[in-house]
Amino acid sequence: MPVPAALDPRLLRAFVAVAEELHFTRAAARLYVAQQALSRDVRRLERELGAELFVRTTRQVTLTADGERLLPHARRVLAAQDDLLAAFRQARPLLVDLNSAGLATGRRVLHRARELAPDCELMARYESGLTGAAADLLTGRLDASFGRFAGLDAALRSGLEQQPVRYEPMAVVLPEDHPLAARPAVPLAALAGETVYAGAGNPRTREWTDLALHLFEGRGIRLASPLPLAVGDEEFERIMAKTRNPVLAVVDFPAMPRTVLRPLVDPVPLSAVSLVWRKGLTHPGLTALRRAAMEIADAEGWLRRPAGGWLLAVDGEVMKAPGPESA
Repeated sequence: MPVPAALDPRLLRAFVAVAEELHFTRAAARLYVAQQALSRDVRRLERELGAELFVRTTRQVTLTADGERLLPHARRVLAAQDDLLAAFRQARPLLVDLNSAGLATGRRVLHRARELAPDCELMARYESGLTGAAADLLTGRLDASFGRFAGLDAALRSGLEQQPVRYEPMAVVLPEDHPLAARPAVPLAALAGETVYAGAGNPRTREWTDLALHLFEGRGIRLASPLPLAVGDEEFERIMAKTRNPVLAVVDFPAMPRTVLRPLVDPVPLSAVSLVWRKGLTHPGLTALRRAAMEIADAEGWLRRPAGGWLLAVDGEVMKAPGPESA
């Protein structure tokens, strides 16, 4: 077996997972990557070594003689890498931005991650918008956040990785005496002629405003002018009472005084929520976050796109994209 000058540990990790599971689907789930990405990594390792490591049939996967010979060495290399990484990350907490204390998606993922990794310190931060969080992710002032990845500028996306978490249905916050407040759900057509606030003027939420502009286009819905940033229930209530404008939100938006939250329908607009972090970041807390997001998404169908739901094509591509190649 020819030996290359260097091997990417990610390829060895993919090989060991398949060798231990003897099943590509189970190995991909264990590493939290797409099966296509896992198969690609195994083929690349075989090319670099110039050896076939597995015998694949429609019924089973088995190790070749070269695969059997490689396995103990690969395990030792990965164990040494894990020990090295652990020495540098044991004491450092993972800082996670949840956008808002009331939004359930990120909060639930963080809660489950804390259960999965009780020895890790996962600290929550509450800011508004993935655009604002992305700059802090790139500089290392923040470790992970949630939001609409496709809405970020390409320059920001190039330094980040993401894992799809949820197709989150969108909703509208209305003053409790608004004519549409009596409806159990609000058809998008019923918002024609309304002026709706969707974060315009807030530089930290540009990805959300961009989504609203596409959603409102051709429907006769106007985007409200920039408003002061509402911090807390009292400020939100004051601004709502003053402007009377509906506010674009998601179905898990927290209850606010003297308002009602109504889901949008006909069609149901969807916000593509991803877990986002800096490229190259390795931390047991991040692994726990990724596992937690996958668990909840599987249990509650967060990644099953509703029939007839409205989704921007660029968001759909992000949500279909294979997961990052390292866990």
